[in-house]
Amino acid sequence: MTESSADKRVYDVTVIGAGPVGLFAAYYAGLRDLPVKIVDSLPYIGGQVNTLYPKKPVYDVAGCPAVVGEDLVKNLVEQVQQYNPAIVLGERIVELHRQEGGHYLLKGDHGSEHFTKTIIITAGIGVFAPRKLEKPEVEAWLGRGFYYGVLDPEEFRGKKVMLIGGGDTALDWVLALKGIAKSLVLVHRSAKFTAHEDSVKKLMASGIPVFMTTEVEKVAGNSRIERASTLNKLTQEKKEFDVDAVVCCIGYAANLGPLRNWGLEFGPGHTIKVNHHMETNLPGVYAAGDIAGFEGKLKLIATGFGEAATAANYAAHHINPSAKIFPGYSTNFVEEKKAKEAERQPSTRNLTP
Repeated sequence: MTESSADKRVYDVTVIGAGPVGLFAAYYAGLRDLPVKIVDSLPYIGGQVNTLYPKKPVYDVAGCPAVVGEDLVKNLVEQVQQYNPAIVLGERIVELHRQEGGHYLLKGDHGSEHFTKTIIITAGIGVFAPRKLEKPEVEAWLGRGFYYGVLDPEEFRGKKVMLIGGGDTALDWVLALKGIAKSLVLVHRSAKFTAHEDSVKKLMASGIPVFMTTEVEKVAGNSRIERASTLNKLTQEKKEFDVDAVVCCIGYAANLGPLRNWGLEFGPGHTIKVNHHMETNLPGVYAAGDIAGFEGKLKLIATGFGEAATAANYAAHHINPSAKIFPGYSTNFVEEKKAKEAERQPSTRNLTP
């Protein structure tokens, strides 16, 4: 359910970030019988997954050979909604203040206030935006055939598409568009890829033309892009391609924004330092997912889910030190919860005098 930002209730847990890791953290808080609120600056649930690759398959979620990004989010929402979290969207938390008794006050960018005993920060890479191509003559075609990323592959059906980049996003999308686009070509300014080895192997076996050490110099057309010119920086060879769309996938720039002013300790790569409990230097404030940093960190959705569960269980123990950190195995734990809830429900038997 979506709540008003004027809600004055003191929640046990407030999750900042409604991406997959945040949703799972909120679910685990509900599993531990902790009233939970979720706050996200985006106007919709799903975080980076719904923003960057809603239609792209995700392959490293346990038990799912492949799941499309938006379906993963849908399933996580269904999972957490059984505990009726309060959800506030389109609101950016800009201030954190510790109150008497150890509770926290969170202030939103519209002047709203949120009260909570513990916090789990799952803000991904913070406020993020696509890295610009830094060629104004090309970016001027934004909205007329030039794109930063792919939201819906069907938008490119039957089109001649050029993709720019050599990382995971670029390779994932050029492979995903095979069979959808009329033609594909990939240009990358470096001599080597930064994407996963498996993606590189699939690209090389796909038959899609690849031009390394190559940059897009200019695009041309009438009302929309019709041609793109490239230059090989090593050989100085120039080429021209007939294209309907140019998709730039050269990464994203992250900005932690107001988080920098909350008194948190930060590590390299825009991460918040956490211990093995996923707790930050502030008591009762935890972090999980891409924004959490520790030795041996792997930035994967798969590991983020584990970090979310760890944070939620230690938050439960922080709120009530007599509570066990380990909740028990869900197979037994959830059934026991259901049985207790059923006992609390009034009998619906038709009693006759």
